[in-house]
Amino acid sequence: MASVQDLKRRIRSIRNTRKITRAMELVAAAKLRRAEQRIRALRPYAETMNELISGVGRAASSVRLPLLEQREEVAAVALVPLTGDRGLAGAFNAQIMRRAFALERSLQAEGKTVRWVAVGKKGRSTLTFRRRELAGSYLGFTDRPAYADAQAVAHRVAELFTSGEVDRVVLVYNTYVSALTQRVTEQEILPISAELLTTDEEERRDDALRGDFIFEPEPEEILERLLPVYLETQIYRALLESTASEQGARMTAMRSASKNAGELIDTLTLQMNRARQAEITQEILEVVAGAEALV
Repeated sequence: MASVQDLKRRIRSIRNTRKITRAMELVAAAKLRRAEQRIRALRPYAETMNELISGVGRAASSVRLPLLEQREEVAAVALVPLTGDRGLAGAFNAQIMRRAFALERSLQAEGKTVRWVAVGKKGRSTLTFRRRELAGSYLGFTDRPAYADAQAVAHRVAELFTSGEVDRVVLVYNTYVSALTQRVTEQEILPISAELLTTDEEERRDDALRGDFIFEPEPEEILERLLPVYLETQIYRALLESTASEQGARMTAMRSASKNAGELIDTLTLQMNRARQAEITQEILEVVAGAEALV
């Protein structure tokens, strides 16, 4: 049985750890609120971008752009897992990489080559440990991604796609549902779906009622400029979703750690009280035995 002093030291150490986990929980909660606000602020922009591309696409007579190219034979696929730069977030990073490796095995079983573009230190370290060759890595911004970070990732994956090194690009990331729930999502971002440029019959009638528009420059040229921006927006939205998911997972993990620390402190305190009581009882027995020996 551990001594009273040993138990005191353990309780003091666990209390100090609980202070840290509580502080990390509060920090994660504050970052989560900011991430939620950024996601809400992006939604109107993303919706307007979709409407703009759809409108210009309907006006374009023939659309043959590199980012829209649907290749008949898919020989290589780029996987882009969006992980965090830090740990202590429960299963946040592990479940992304688990899904990415499962997708890799599925693609390889179909005879396809897999290329990797890592976003986040945890993803990069896992891939390098497993000896995967990286076509690109982007680190240091997952806590607060900027649009420029999304542009850098978009430029690299677009370069891989347009050069013919890969025929598809798939993002693997956590979609934010709530602080307790994050859903692993696979999203194909390249080639950009041609369905984005189509619309239903009712919307065509609405366009006819609005009248004809004169585009300057030509719709095809406008679309060529808009599609890279659309790709950047999709990646930026995924980065924001991933950031919110990471902070929610970290807040939940730290809350659970604080709760477990409290339960462990209660258990150790009970053991310490029992040990102290046993010591006192032993001292009383020794005093009584000594007194009886003197009689």
